[in-house]
Amino acid sequence: MKVLFIGDVVGEMGREMLHDYLPKLKREYKPQVTIVNGENAAGGRGITEKIYKGFLSDGVDVVTMGNHTWDNKEIFDFIQDAKKMIRPANYPEDTTPGQGIVYVKVNQVELAVINLQGRVFLNDLDDPFRKADQLVNEARQRTPFIFVDFHAEVTSEKQALAWYLDGRASAVVGTHTHVQTNDARILPQGTAYLTDVGMTGPYDGILGMGREAVIQKFLSQMPTRFEVPKIGRKVLSACLIELNDQTGAAKSIQNFMINDDRPFGGDF
Repeated sequence: MKVLFIGDVVGEMGREMLHDYLPKLKREYKPQVTIVNGENAAGGRGITEKIYKGFLSDGVDVVTMGNHTWDNKEIFDFIQDAKKMIRPANYPEDTTPGQGIVYVKVNQVELAVINLQGRVFLNDLDDPFRKADQLVNEARQRTPFIFVDFHAEVTSEKQALAWYLDGRASAVVGTHTHVQTNDARILPQGTAYLTDVGMTGPYDGILGMGREAVIQKFLSQMPTRFEVPKIGRKVLSACLIELNDQTGAAKSIQNFMINDDRPFGGDF
């Protein structure tokens, strides 16, 4: 099984990059499942129903979220009906709408996709490690194919969860920081790992935001409104993971970017 995971789609430019390149990536690498993190898709803050449905029309199988899940209030109108979208599962279970795990049918097997959020420098949610235990154990009753999007700030927390789940999850891939890391590897018991898959959106911004406002924030330390650029060069950040069709263990993981400096075409 091949799984394509595309990192945090930011604003209109990110959506355009996904729309333009996902068909090409599917033709070239033939993933059975495509997962996209969409928590920044609506102007950098949340997601709308139209954007969610647009992702599905583009060929996305699962949309994951993160700490900006609730920034666009429209989500409360459709999240219960969005069967292919998951938000971090470690939000309080009894009071949070939506779901934190979804199963995707691939021929005669299923891929479980789980979304979790870290707690260091982010909201103090339920323990992602204990929630991972619960959901991974639940998923393994149905399938050995388990993908985790861990939306977290610090590298140590991401690495810790990957080692904690080594041999129990097929892959643990980080999102949130918008900077792709260069540490893709397979852990000893067969779990594919990448600290952060990176961002899909404005290539010449800072973490997807207009760089002038971000620089001014550092210079002045005054409140500054960040906006997502609507024109300019673009980047798509992703990773491709291949899993053993019998055991669900990872066989390979490769991270890549598409931008003006790394144009699409051929091998990574």
